Amino acid sequence: MSKQHTYEVSTAWTGDLGSGTSAYDAYSRDHLLRIGTKPAIEASSDPAFRGDPARHNPEELLVASLSSCHMLWYLHLCATNKIVVTGYVDDAIGTMQEEKNGSGRFVDVTLRPRVTIGAGGDVALAARLHEDAHRYCFIANSVNFPVRCEPVIDVSTI
Repeated sequence: MSKQHTYEVSTAWTGDLGSGTSAYDAYSRDHLLRIGTKPAIEASSDPAFRGDPARHNPEELLVASLSSCHMLWYLHLCATNKIVVTGYVDDAIGTMQEEKNGSGRFVDVTLRPRVTIGAGGDVALAARLHEDAHRYCFIANSVNFPVRCEPVIDVSTI
């Protein structure tokens, strides 16, 4: 039996500089993302679209969501397959293509996790579990562009 989960986010625009959206350059793209009682995320648009470079933007958050979801599935699968992970860093990169009319879309995301496993761990299995994590990732299953994974597995010498 399938389960349904819902996620509620409140997005509040904070960028009225005094004249609202009276002109394209008359307002800030700043906004706050609130999720329950968690700390608010200060967000904006990408600096290429008049956003504040000190704030997170939706495009970065999409790539972060893919990276985070993959990592969480991977750690779960490693734990259930007796692979001891002692370190995990992903330097993910997403590519968005902007069209002449101003619209755009992501064309791909590449995850580049560098995983450290305990001494004596099965490196081949640790590498294969990335494929399973990709198949299970809720976010990767929800996007219409390729999400690639280029893992590196290191074995701890300790």
